[in-house]
Amino acid sequence: MLLLAAVCGVAVGNVYFPQSITPAVAAGLHVSAGAAAGIVTAGQAGYTAGLFLLVPLGDRIPHRRLLTTLLVITSGALLLAAAAPGLPPLIGLSVLIGAATVIAPVVGPLVAGMVPPQRRGETAGLLLSGGTGGMLLSRTFGGYLAQWWSWRVPYVLSAVLLLVFAALLRRALPPTLPATRRPYPALLLEPLRLLARERDLRRSCLYQASVFAAFCATWTCVALLLTGPAYGYDARAVGLLALVNAATMLLAPVAGRRTDRHGPDRVNLICAAAVVAAAALLALGATGGIGWLVAGTLVLDVAMQSGMVANQVRVYAISDSARSRRNTAYMTCAYAGGAGGSWLGLRCYQTFGWPGVCVLVGVLAAIALIHLTVTRAQRAEPVAGVPEVRPPGTLEPCRVQR
Repeated sequence: MLLLAAVCGVAVGNVYFPQSITPAVAAGLHVSAGAAAGIVTAGQAGYTAGLFLLVPLGDRIPHRRLLTTLLVITSGALLLAAAAPGLPPLIGLSVLIGAATVIAPVVGPLVAGMVPPQRRGETAGLLLSGGTGGMLLSRTFGGYLAQWWSWRVPYVLSAVLLLVFAALLRRALPPTLPATRRPYPALLLEPLRLLARERDLRRSCLYQASVFAAFCATWTCVALLLTGPAYGYDARAVGLLALVNAATMLLAPVAGRRTDRHGPDRVNLICAAAVVAAAALLALGATGGIGWLVAGTLVLDVAMQSGMVANQVRVYAISDSARSRRNTAYMTCAYAGGAGGSWLGLRCYQTFGWPGVCVLVGVLAAIALIHLTVTRAQRAEPVAGVPEVRPPGTLEPCRVQR
């Protein structure tokens, strides 16, 4: 489990360290900061494509072979990106890196089938801690390496680490049997059918897409804010901000245990409300100092991670079959929201500045919050004239007067 969590962290970091090196990329390739930020959106778009095209193979190909192959492909793409002569090939390679680095969505269903249902929240939280650590620490080290040496160094270092983990997984990961022999085109269509048929899957997709879009909009634009006229910092400041937020990775297992105990809906409701509060804190960071940015990003990171755990537990609880295909539908929607959030965040920043980004974050969180509130109210109110139906063997509720 610890090895898999570490692999998830290094792989996920490939999508996020470009957020802290965009100013260095702009200077090194002689393009504008807004144009260099295109590598962030390209990586997230590629990751979304990889979720749809590659993650369903987790039900078709043994996990050890699939994971090691993806790690080697990602490593090669990273080395090519490090040698990119200009921005267009770097953006194209960013799409390939994002598509091949879908390690965590393949590992999640694998682990869900190895643990009892009452521990899925806890183990999902552990894996998410690894992914979050990679997400945040990659920004820190990426920013520092880009400032000290070159923006190309983080690509080379990540490529080497992935090759090391590929060798470790080939030796350590136990063999698994494919869950299905269905042809590849059928695997690609199955997530769409599951999404149309399963209401809880659609709910999880909506909640995480909204919150993750707010998260990506913030972290895509915060580098531009910190290195712009308002603060005048260099790329290391973005890395330091991410390093402060790395402490939030310790809270993901706690969120998993809360989800196991209280259910996903309650955790989702708290997380959506927390993102709305984070938007207000981030807005104060435009003029009130770096402390407000630290507080806002801390609240935002904790809410995003906790919501991710709760939504995954809801998805895995639907059925024990087709986990990779169901996870494909969920993660594709979530990262499509993230890519859309990055794009919208850049447009809001260019048009309205940092306050526009904060308004966008609040609106995105409000979508999830309103839907959660309405859904919980509908479930709590019985329909007039329709008797409540309980599963066989359950007892009538009793009230104890104290």
